[in-house]
Amino acid sequence: VSYVLDGKPAVTPTLHWREGNHVYWHGSSASRAIRKSDGLDVCLAVTLMDGLVLARSAFHHSANYRSVVIYGRAVKIEDPELKVQKLRNFVDNILPGRWDGLRPMNEQEIKATTVLSLPIEEASAKIRDGGPNDDDEDYALPIWAGVIPLRTVTGPVQDDPRNLPDVARPRHVAEYKIK
Repeated sequence: VSYVLDGKPAVTPTLHWREGNHVYWHGSSASRAIRKSDGLDVCLAVTLMDGLVLARSAFHHSANYRSVVIYGRAVKIEDPELKVQKLRNFVDNILPGRWDGLRPMNEQEIKATTVLSLPIEEASAKIRDGGPNDDDEDYALPIWAGVIPLRTVTGPVQDDPRNLPDVARPRHVAEYKIK
């Protein structure tokens, strides 16, 4: 999420989630950026890299990607019950069923967390897919060109060494796959 804070541009990496026509993100209530974002114009940008596109000239190298940029005004979720519901949606969006196995949030945790909403009213999406686009004369050169696909995969689950000895991995963890 990017914004202008005290006259200077700032970008904060976030975990975010979408519900209907809104995008939400959370952060520490003590964060200057989070505190000042309520009512502020923001820009949320997300890019997924899908591949490196290698051409016959450096000029035509590129990347395959999917991206979206959303513009709007951040709105702070004030109602504590709604805030907790949005955080529940966030956790369960990442790992369905996780929230129900956790201890409930306490009042201090709720107070220490800010949830912001961004209505999706103006957005721009851009996709680049395919191989290199070289100059016609460069196709005759003996230079390899192509695409190196990139992907995100889940790795092996790493148990916390401080787990109690009789605590088993829940099914939603043991069977986790990236959506």
